[in-house]
Amino acid sequence: MNGNVILVGAGPGDPGLLTEKGRRALEQAQVVVFDRLVSPAILALIPAEAETIDVGKEASHHLVPQEQINRILLDKALEGKRVVRLKGGDPFLFGRGGEELELLEENGISFQVIPGVTSALSVPAYAGIPVTHRDFCSSLHIITGHARAGAELHIDFDALRRTGGTLVFLMGVTSLPRICRGLLEAGMERTMPAAVIERGTLPGQRKVISTLEALPEAAKAAAIKSPAVIVVGKVCSLSDRFDWFSRLPLAGKRVVVTRPADRSGSLTERLRCLGAEVVDYPCIRTVPREPAAELDRAVSELSRYRWLVFTSPVGPRIFFDRLRAAGKDARALAGVKLAAIGPKTAAGLSACGLTADLIPSTYDSPSLAAAMTDVEGPVLLCRASRGSSALPELFQKRGIPFTDVPCYDTVYENPDPAPVRDLLAEPVLVTFTSASTVRGFAESLSGADLSSVLGCCIGRQTAEEAKKYGIAAVTAKEATIESLVECIKEV
Repeated sequence: MNGNVILVGAGPGDPGLLTEKGRRALEQAQVVVFDRLVSPAILALIPAEAETIDVGKEASHHLVPQEQINRILLDKALEGKRVVRLKGGDPFLFGRGGEELELLEENGISFQVIPGVTSALSVPAYAGIPVTHRDFCSSLHIITGHARAGAELHIDFDALRRTGGTLVFLMGVTSLPRICRGLLEAGMERTMPAAVIERGTLPGQRKVISTLEALPEAAKAAAIKSPAVIVVGKVCSLSDRFDWFSRLPLAGKRVVVTRPADRSGSLTERLRCLGAEVVDYPCIRTVPREPAAELDRAVSELSRYRWLVFTSPVGPRIFFDRLRAAGKDARALAGVKLAAIGPKTAAGLSACGLTADLIPSTYDSPSLAAAMTDVEGPVLLCRASRGSSALPELFQKRGIPFTDVPCYDTVYENPDPAPVRDLLAEPVLVTFTSASTVRGFAESLSGADLSSVLGCCIGRQTAEEAKKYGIAAVTAKEATIESLVECIKEV
């Protein structure tokens, strides 16, 4: 039985501009055929088990010829696979999407098209340029600035001038002098506002605002490279007034996020929304202990405990998985009080239908220990196998009976260190949300000079661990993601 092909527009680069329908298609794909301009953050959504095929295309060079791309799509569909053709921008706007469907249609292969946010509109918007404005123009014209290999650029510049509208040229960096010259020769004003925007919608976005006559030299002086969008029209004069993107609090900052891949999303998304360039570098992951004899024994004896304590958001989920595996539910906790190290851990309990009875005012182990000074035991402490000694030491000192049960292990990942090593040549911000993320980060970069790293740490213990590795550290005022983000904004 044949499979099917879905053309998905990945948008201009900002992963937040991928449509929800495009995301769902990508997450269900068995084969993904992608281009050079697709954001790494979007590629990260591809299922680990899916086959990926890089057919990356760039100016004047095709890694894989178009005819071969068409054939790949057909062959994979004939194998019965769910194929996603992932294209930058929108697949039907100078994306050769129509060409890729022709062979599929001729061979009776089922296909769909999921439109993408086009750079023709989004990139100017991120540069503060509204492509239409009733005080300046009443039409918009999108033109390709790219010609077939060996062919001349054929554009009716005179017709474009007569429209009086905003002109947006895609894939036109190498043709920029020819485009500007053509418009000038057609009679367009030399002082007409014009712009070129490089890497639009991404944290490294750069723009040059000039006049039609001066733009080629200004772009050359700024070393503007592909991908870039060219805009010609009076609306370009609004760029400085409406440029919201470069004014974001973290614009121009690069931040490395070391949280586990399954928990990095909220922090990464917040940083990106504030304009930061985020490098996801998961150094650890948490895995339930298998076998879990100690946890299973504690579950079977729940009635003898007065307190159940969790020190991370993953703890409640793992605990309740074992509780259900034992044929029990929340009723087994009747008479047991619940303590959580902070609001995120409390939210983990809430997801299981329960409310924490105790949350310390400062969200770390020493503060949780201090808040539990007068509790009556026995206490069941469910946490990582390599947890802080603060709680056990306090319980021992106070004579409070407790059972310290490791319910999950922190495993160090082995991410490719090359991208982060390259960043160490200059100051770089790295977020640490636990002491284990510090250790995982340092060990993955064994032998590297970490003196250029500024660790933005979620708590005192994490900061102390960073300093052991020669990493300068600043500490969030509270042990929360919100406070960590504020800390990053202030450095």
